[in-house]
Amino acid sequence: MTTMKRIFSCSLAILIGSLALHAQQTNKKMNVIFYLVDDLGWTDLGYEGSSFYETPNIDSFSKVGVRFNQAYAACHVCSPSRASILTGEYPARLHLTDWLPGRKDFPFQKLQNVHSEQHLPYDGKTLPMVLKEHGYRTAIYGKWHLGEDPNSTSRQGFDVHVPDYNKGWPNGSYFSPYDMKGLEGGVKGEYLTDRLTSEALKWVEQNKDHPFFLYLAHYAVHDPIQGRGDLVVKYEKKLAKTGKPKGAPFILEGNPDDGVDVTGTAMDEAHKGFRVFPDRTVKIKQHQDNVQFAAMVDCMDENFGRVMAKLKQLGLEDNTIVIFFSDNGGMSAANFGNPARNIQPVGLDKAYSTSNLPLRGGKGWMYEGGIREPLLIYWPHHGEHGVTSDVPVVGTDFYSTILDMVGIDPSPRGLDGIDGKSLVPILKGDKAAADALTKRPLFWHFPAYSNHGAQSPGGAVRLGDYKLIEYYENNRVQLFNLKNDPGEQHDLSKTEPAKVTELTGMLHDWRKKVNAQMPVPNPKYVEGSKWPGTGIKGEGDSPYDTH
Repeated sequence: MTTMKRIFSCSLAILIGSLALHAQQTNKKMNVIFYLVDDLGWTDLGYEGSSFYETPNIDSFSKVGVRFNQAYAACHVCSPSRASILTGEYPARLHLTDWLPGRKDFPFQKLQNVHSEQHLPYDGKTLPMVLKEHGYRTAIYGKWHLGEDPNSTSRQGFDVHVPDYNKGWPNGSYFSPYDMKGLEGGVKGEYLTDRLTSEALKWVEQNKDHPFFLYLAHYAVHDPIQGRGDLVVKYEKKLAKTGKPKGAPFILEGNPDDGVDVTGTAMDEAHKGFRVFPDRTVKIKQHQDNVQFAAMVDCMDENFGRVMAKLKQLGLEDNTIVIFFSDNGGMSAANFGNPARNIQPVGLDKAYSTSNLPLRGGKGWMYEGGIREPLLIYWPHHGEHGVTSDVPVVGTDFYSTILDMVGIDPSPRGLDGIDGKSLVPILKGDKAAADALTKRPLFWHFPAYSNHGAQSPGGAVRLGDYKLIEYYENNRVQLFNLKNDPGEQHDLSKTEPAKVTELTGMLHDWRKKVNAQMPVPNPKYVEGSKWPGTGIKGEGDSPYDTH
């Protein structure tokens, strides 16, 4: 063979090899990391406006993917919201509508709480199940809170579950020893958010040569509100330097079902202390100045940075979809699952985590502070980068979106069982498709009494700029124009009756369509009984009595 022929043959072999490698890389299934934070409010991040909490890693990430300004959780508490993410179905359709196991009934309730299903249905097709069927390795690290069955996660499609613990909050503390199976052997004083991330990244490294789905569902920043020591010191110094924020640290917020709107009313002698006041009125935190919570947010951000750094180290950053989301709003109103709870002033930083301003309310409320969430999606080589979307999206959309991004058709499952829509057109910059998604209604249904904020059962619908909230005790409604009034301060229900009729009818029709369970009269209701004046003996000041 001549020299020229040898050179040509070698060059051709190299070219063929390069093309084959490129084809192999192009056809390789994309990995998916879903980074889910617990109880993180819409404005708890630097890029969303927080000036006290520092989140440099997430702030940087917000510039490389698609940032959604109007993303919603499917519920204002944990379990139903998480169920919607993994199934693509509204909690109302699943009949999994409250945190698990759910709150107790009390004599002050006119209605009886609907008993929520205690786990995801085992006859369905969850997101990890579908991905596993298509060759993915699947793992959940962190919070499950969707069933007490020890085999719950494996029956729902996860190969690995760490820790083997199904409650919705850490087992006592964020510091080791955690007393949770699978997290033994840590250094004393080790921090839970750090340890979970370390364990998850070990799994990523072990599975780097296979397509994988990592559901990294941190317990942070859910209570107990305990920050890592070094970061607590950091924020103590920062608060000392900047000084306490000006203005009232708390305002009053009532229950609209009682026909009393006390929002912003000055607190007088009748509202001393921190408990549930007459007309189910509570205090709402107005400042982001909790150093323990700030430390939790900072640590969560630090660990998000560790995840992104590991992807880069392993050469996976160009082949991994990363989604950042929270399951419900920040805890600006304390947990009053125990109606007799009376919070001592020295315990406020343990009871109130953050402020959701400019949004109203927080965890446990149908207001924007309870359901609007930060959402970032990064889709390397496919989606747009560094853009912002104002299209309203909801937790049910993740199921179809993720399957669409990795090339799996969700339709064989049956379109009737999927309430969400694929966000791929938005991620690809399809304006016409995005406009169409803007015109669809979004729904909420919570047929139980809320621990946070003392709210009665209710539902909501958003269509375009309008949002209607309906309360089930007395059928009262509130109507807001979110474009003009994102803080939901101006109720338009009396001035726009036609819009009330339209949206109420739409909400009722949807409830019938999904077979939503409605609360019935409480047979043990005591006429005139008030929360908390029920004669019920307190169970202590622990947030773990009921969640």
